[in-house]
Amino acid sequence: MDERNVRKALIIGGSLGGLFVANALRTIGWKVDVFERSPTALDSRGGGIVLQPEVLNAFKFSKIPTSHALGVRSKNRIYLSNDGAVRHKQVAPQTQTSWSTLYSHLLAEFPDEHYHRGKKLVDLKQGVDGVIASFEDGTTATGDILVGADGGGSTVRQLVSPGSRPTYSGYVVWRGLVDEKDLLDEAKNRIYEDFVFQQNPGSLMLEYMVPGTDGATEVGERRFNWLWYRKASEGPELDAILTDKEGRRRDHSIPPGSLSEDQEAAFRKFAEEHTNPAFRQLIRQTQEIFVQSIMDLKVSQMVFNRVLLVGDAAFIPRPHTAGSTAKAAANAVTLAKALAENSQIEEGLRRWERTQMDDGVRMSDWGVDMGNRIMGISEFSGAV
Repeated sequence: MDERNVRKALIIGGSLGGLFVANALRTIGWKVDVFERSPTALDSRGGGIVLQPEVLNAFKFSKIPTSHALGVRSKNRIYLSNDGAVRHKQVAPQTQTSWSTLYSHLLAEFPDEHYHRGKKLVDLKQGVDGVIASFEDGTTATGDILVGADGGGSTVRQLVSPGSRPTYSGYVVWRGLVDEKDLLDEAKNRIYEDFVFQQNPGSLMLEYMVPGTDGATEVGERRFNWLWYRKASEGPELDAILTDKEGRRRDHSIPPGSLSEDQEAAFRKFAEEHTNPAFRQLIRQTQEIFVQSIMDLKVSQMVFNRVLLVGDAAFIPRPHTAGSTAKAAANAVTLAKALAENSQIEEGLRRWERTQMDDGVRMSDWGVDMGNRIMGISEFSGAV
């Protein structure tokens, strides 16, 4: 194949969304370079993910091999009262995976020499036939298209659509992971291999099992992943939660190991008083608690000539939809198919945008409605 005729994509963002697109475009014969702003390897942020069909379809489309199961199967959905009694139980099998499991598989199939770390995008320019990306280190790159897969705080989106910004929902999610072997049997037996909830007015806690270190799914090597959604008023309360142990006010999250001592102590005290016994033990056994603010984002367009937005750079669905990773995977596969089926890049992007905009709007609206009902937030009240 004449290299001069090979189309090239620049992917800004090297997490799941970027790697889904990168592998899908390579599958249809494109040359792809990924630019990740972090200078070091990404870690297992985010914890657990419900494994949706769209993710499996993306793996199949890009021919990503898997040496073992991608997730852990849960059997039932169980709702517990504050004292641990079973309020409701139903058979509802599903599979949960982890960010690190998906990331490691996607990264392993992408050539190291085309994954560039420490590349912070600062500007982009579009011409008739492509895009030039400029980075903070003074380097540039040129491609036929540029894909913004750089998450909710997307630099690409800020450059092409500066008026589109995430908004705060009125609540945060506290999270943690506990190794299966470390949880006491008295707690483990209540939640083992089930998807378990505790819901109170304005609060929802849940847990499920996910793969362990290096994606291990063998019994004894997995992890319990827990989440607790709680309201936090915008202003001093939210500012305190998102100020890390070094005194730095983070934008939207505090990563594992960086939570302030005061916030961690207050959270653990509250948990001792308001969680059922199994969840109480989960939190006690958690070494590093982290927290994320729940944000909403819904763009009015995804394609800007030869620049496009995918994943959370375009739409941030509430986590109750379990759809963020699935949406990013679907964005990638449909993009590759649209570009493969249309000889003109612009026409392929227009067709792709029509379907993905509809899906993004629908998922975002559904998530806002569901999240506000769960948390007891009025549609018109804003942050609580």
